[in-house]
Amino acid sequence: MTAGNPYVDYARMDALHALPAPATESPFELQFILLSQVKELLFRMVHLEVDQARARLREDRPEAACRALSRAVRHQRTLIGCWESMNAMPVDEFLAFRDELGEASGTQSYMYRLLEFTLGNRGAAMVRHSDFTRFPQLRAELERPSLYDEVLRHLYRTGLPTPEHVVTRDVTVPYEPDKGVEDVWATVYRNPDKYRPAYDLAEQLLEVAYQFSRWRATHLLVVERMLGGKRGSGGTDGASWLRKINEHRFFAELWTMRSAL
Repeated sequence: MTAGNPYVDYARMDALHALPAPATESPFELQFILLSQVKELLFRMVHLEVDQARARLREDRPEAACRALSRAVRHQRTLIGCWESMNAMPVDEFLAFRDELGEASGTQSYMYRLLEFTLGNRGAAMVRHSDFTRFPQLRAELERPSLYDEVLRHLYRTGLPTPEHVVTRDVTVPYEPDKGVEDVWATVYRNPDKYRPAYDLAEQLLEVAYQFSRWRATHLLVVERMLGGKRGSGGTDGASWLRKINEHRFFAELWTMRSAL
């Protein structure tokens, strides 16, 4: 009887390595698939921490929420590093197998979309109807408060003048930036010693948003290097589409309130 391997058996490493199934003999296709799988797992790691931060805020434990967000940022930096590996692939090597992708696109990643939904960017139009059935977590997420919703509710409970219509809003409707929320954040930043927990929370949120924008910007550069102006897979407009979504910022009032300071 063959003895087991505790490490392989515990983490099912044999099953993990059996997952990639490239359609061509190109070693670059295998690299592309492996990097795509690594990114998918890292999306899950970031989501786990963001979800933990949300849960701690429901308990009014901002310090614990900040620790979870700090861990999420570390995972985000690793995610951005994945583009460095992808960027090592010249265009001719990518084109050797690109047609095998067909309509497949990273924009169809349900874990990436779940992460965006949890953070507060809830563009349901980006999700195929069939994916809501296949991945019920997506629909469930759209029906619960996002991380940012819980942040604003926490600020309200601490006595900061967060507009009541924001904390009682219908969370199934996409969030719209609010001048009253911008004023609350400006109040926190004008007196950080008085509002230290809220200030620290704001800085951690901003770091998460910053790293997410870095991810998008690096994605854009890699696509431009590999595809130029070609249409992207999955029916997107490639670099021009990425350029447009690059303008989005999570936790919008944390960015815009800087103009008021």
